[in-house]
Amino acid sequence: MPYLTHLAILFAIYAILALSLNLIVGYTGLVSVTHAAFFGLGAYAVAILSTALKFNFFASVFIGIIIAMISAVLIGVVLSKFRGDFYVLGSIGFNVIVYSVMLNWQSLTSGPLGIPGIPRPALFGFILTDNFNFLLLAVACLALVYFICRFVVDSSFGRALKAIREDEEAVSVFGYKTLSYKLVIFVIGAGLAAIAGSLFAAYITYIDPTTFGINESVFILSIVILGGLASLRGSLAGALFLILLPEILRFVGFPNEVAAQMRQLVYGLLLVALMMYRPQGFVGEYKL
Repeated sequence: MPYLTHLAILFAIYAILALSLNLIVGYTGLVSVTHAAFFGLGAYAVAILSTALKFNFFASVFIGIIIAMISAVLIGVVLSKFRGDFYVLGSIGFNVIVYSVMLNWQSLTSGPLGIPGIPRPALFGFILTDNFNFLLLAVACLALVYFICRFVVDSSFGRALKAIREDEEAVSVFGYKTLSYKLVIFVIGAGLAAIAGSLFAAYITYIDPTTFGINESVFILSIVILGGLASLRGSLAGALFLILLPEILRFVGFPNEVAAQMRQLVYGLLLVALMMYRPQGFVGEYKL
């Protein structure tokens, strides 16, 4: 039961990341490879504020969201000048910058040593030390993020995002300020990703920069693509699949001396096969 609770918490965290990134990639058509940076900003905000300054968890989450959104405004203004491959490269560059800051600003982040001893959240004086209670908080946050994403997608703003994805030049002809739309959804996605980072830091109680590098951004993007672009249900399905698949492979009877390598090999082959035969993902509306 504790093992399943652990997996459920990880699913909730990565489902939040997938939902928030799908707003940017799936519904707007912006291939961003920088989501781990916002994930990390939320995590480090909670880690630093709760350990060094003894802030309440929820106050730390709010500040982390603000930091991530301000960062998204700054990078979004720059990225809005690029399209296609250059947009992707620009987003990768931002992730590298944030990772480098986390790694080298040792007086604030403790660098490669990371930040241990992050306290669990306390609600009405009750500390969520039990993983099941923490799971309830994570599921509540997931439900809130899903509701926000659903509201955005079903609104006129969401319909404009889909139109920008299909033909940005045609939309701009009708007077829509497409750059503003893309910047707003980029900022919203960053703020939601910070919530996932806050939960991750409070759950693991230790963070270091290696969790928030380019590989993590690629992993989050893989969840979105495999689950289904422009599909909120697909984001949930993709998160569930990519969280459970490595665990399932642990129980396959590979020889001990090559077990780790074989799991990675099978994992990679399954992902490649899915991309070849189901490029739009499990329940996606369109493909890149």
